[in-house]
Amino acid sequence: MKILVLGGAGYIGSHVCKAIAARGDTPVVFDNLSAGHRDFVRWGPLVEGDIRDGDALDHAFAAHQPDAVMHFAASIEVGIGEREPLAFWDNNVSGSLSVFAAMQRHGCKVIVFSSTCAVYGQPEIVPITEAESRKPGNVYGRTKLAVETALEDLSRTGALRYAALRYFNAAGASPSAEIGEKHDPETHLIPNALKAAAGLLPEFTLFGDDYPTADGTCVRDFIHVDDLAIGHLAAVDRLASGAESFACNLGTGEGISVKQVIDAVEKVTGLPVPLKLHPRREGDAAILSSNTQRARDLLAFNPERSDIETIVADAWRFHRKDWSL
Repeated sequence: MKILVLGGAGYIGSHVCKAIAARGDTPVVFDNLSAGHRDFVRWGPLVEGDIRDGDALDHAFAAHQPDAVMHFAASIEVGIGEREPLAFWDNNVSGSLSVFAAMQRHGCKVIVFSSTCAVYGQPEIVPITEAESRKPGNVYGRTKLAVETALEDLSRTGALRYAALRYFNAAGASPSAEIGEKHDPETHLIPNALKAAAGLLPEFTLFGDDYPTADGTCVRDFIHVDDLAIGHLAAVDRLASGAESFACNLGTGEGISVKQVIDAVEKVTGLPVPLKLHPRREGDAAILSSNTQRARDLLAFNPERSDIETIVADAWRFHRKDWSL
């Protein structure tokens, strides 16, 4: 199978490319490198281009004739989305519509879409099932929901078949330390906790310790990026076999608190994490965790590297190399 991986030079996309190549298939990366990394493209060819550029997409489809598309190309930083919504809608939604149009022009009918648990917003029931109403509370989540809605409409007409994979908290790095999480700015919990432990940040900012949880800090569902990659392979295989379109959560079903993450960072690194307490951030839910039954049923999804100490250890191995520690 040849798979066109949009955003394949980024964090999750590059791990998926590695997994695609490891089983003997070919990932073709399409990326404008605005947030991705050229040195993360190691397992197949790179086509430089923007998903909003129909001509660039036509060139990639004509040159490589992919059997399927995996779509990771998106703006993801929630705070920037709130400040610059037009840019988010343009990249995430207009860009996705450009991709779907190119797929139709070239007769490619299978796509795995990188969605997010942010489409649910503040859930009424936790763990979150796919039946939960989708009421995203930020621009990022609303753009992802808009793309899911477009996919539903296109699927209904027979134009394509899709899998919308709603990630929870992607984390960790390749155990080989070849690739890992490398955002600018970095807003994710584990890299910033590791930076604080390593002395690259003066402190780690803890947003609230008065939530109705066991230790007062937010609880999240952390899923190892390599486990996510395996989920994508299972999804594209399911679609390639002729299955109908579907959406499902990709998480572990286990909740880990921010303090538990900090404890794991201190245990793995042997270094203290200096903390600075701030008030809660507006919109942060106390607990977000996934019901994973549908992923188990449809994809035989069974995360193998997603215990928090393995996630932190893999991330620490990558960051020590990347930061030359």
